[in-house]
Amino acid sequence: MKASLRVAAVTVLAAPLMAGCVTKGAFRREMASVRSEMVAERGQRVAGDSALRTDVDAVRADVTALRGELGALRTEFGAKITAMEEGVQFAFPVNFAYDDAAVRTEDRAALDRFAKVAQKFYAGSAITVEGFADPAGSQDYNLALSRRRAESVRTYLAAQGMTAPQLKAVGYGEQRLVAPGASGNEPGAQANRRVVFVVETRGDASTMTASALR
Repeated sequence: MKASLRVAAVTVLAAPLMAGCVTKGAFRREMASVRSEMVAERGQRVAGDSALRTDVDAVRADVTALRGELGALRTEFGAKITAMEEGVQFAFPVNFAYDDAAVRTEDRAALDRFAKVAQKFYAGSAITVEGFADPAGSQDYNLALSRRRAESVRTYLAAQGMTAPQLKAVGYGEQRLVAPGASGNEPGAQANRRVVFVVETRGDASTMTASALR
């Protein structure tokens, strides 16, 4: 009887100790799990930061490259580049002979460079080729002539690898004259016979262009 009581007493005393051991074991396992989760989260955060830095570096490189290309268009070809609300305008000295819509040989280098820049930095953007004429002749004739000029340039750019659906050609006739009233062989008339490119940029392309033009 006394032996049974002693066993019972030992069992009663040992029970809290065993429970304590079990509790401590569970606590240790829980802490190990928390530490493991923290390590995994830290690894994900480091990987995310690294990817972000890579993306930022890539954007900076693209902006630098675009700035160089735009600078070359200005210095080598006399392009005037203007940022607009939802795009950028390229005004080249790409001109036409009197009453003619053919792309001149001397303008092909500028168009070739523009095509490369557009394909590299504005592949997803819509590009409008705007054609113009000097005020010689009727308004209807000048409007049709300016459309033929824009279409001629559009066809040339498509032949350089630009996608035809990306390009649109419109004519504005004798609107927005560079040299008001100048026509034929008069000084400034050739500047009126021209094309202008409008690149519609949105999102990342718009941000990159704005940064490159600063």
